[in-house]
Amino acid sequence: MPLTRRVTQIGRLLLIFLMVSLSINLGGTWGEIPAATTASEPHSVAQSFPHLTYGPLGLAQLRDLPSGVLLQAKGIKITAKDIESEIKKAPPGVREQLEKNQFFLLEQIATARLLTGEARQALGAEKADLSPQEEVDLLQRFLQSLTEAVSVSDEEAKAFYEREKDLFGGASFSEVQSALKAYLLQEKEKEAINDRIRTLGQRTEIWVDREWTKRQYALSRDNPVDQARTSGLPTLVDFGATGCRPCDMMTPVLEFLRKKYEGKLNVLFVHVGEEQIFGARYGIQGIPLQIFFDREGREVFRHTGFFAQAEIEKKLAEIGVE
Repeated sequence: MPLTRRVTQIGRLLLIFLMVSLSINLGGTWGEIPAATTASEPHSVAQSFPHLTYGPLGLAQLRDLPSGVLLQAKGIKITAKDIESEIKKAPPGVREQLEKNQFFLLEQIATARLLTGEARQALGAEKADLSPQEEVDLLQRFLQSLTEAVSVSDEEAKAFYEREKDLFGGASFSEVQSALKAYLLQEKEKEAINDRIRTLGQRTEIWVDREWTKRQYALSRDNPVDQARTSGLPTLVDFGATGCRPCDMMTPVLEFLRKKYEGKLNVLFVHVGEEQIFGARYGIQGIPLQIFFDREGREVFRHTGFFAQAEIEKKLAEIGVE
């Protein structure tokens, strides 16, 4: 029995897809990486536009860039035409979501290029013009190198099993041990890669256009989750889908919480199959996933898998919901 349902990792698929399909003239060469941009410096994206991104562009600096240019970094220039071109390639349903999440798309393109630059340096790729497949192969080898030291012990697997026993349908630890260790290893590998991605902005100076980002911030907040986060109330969001057993188990729990904490807590459900880009913005890689936000809209905790009512209420009490 799966621990959680795996969801389409739109962000990661887009990253690889963009590397293969983009005809963007990014230009430039990869030389020495500039000095890191620190979170204390003024006018970063994260400081000026909270919750717009949790990725490497959070530390990007806002600048008045030349007309039509949305992002500049070492060896990278991405324009409004590049974004428009990629949106047109997307299926109609996804296209509409991307229109409201263009900053997310910009971040995927930039992430692919920044990672490729680091892969070139780490693996000593000297060839100036790599084919799309060569770029994909290079990036895959680089990402593999980031996970070589990752492992999962029997003790870690046992501890997870004891915490999440309800997910296993009565199966003993010995029956699920092998599959559980494989699952936990995959999660650890993803986290190692995600850590590298999240810190890209610490190793490379990135500029994004100030006025365009301001417009995208307004568009990106036009959804129930971001509206709830700015309501002054704590918020619990459950990302899931219908037909997923642990997701369906969450439905009555959410209904109970919605009634019990009416006027004190926002309780929302997001169907990741219908809101793929939105789910990717929040880094949803397995469902059900619950995210807790405090009164200021800051994420304070997330949990993957079925989350029992009593455990949720303990967590709510920690953030002042009674």
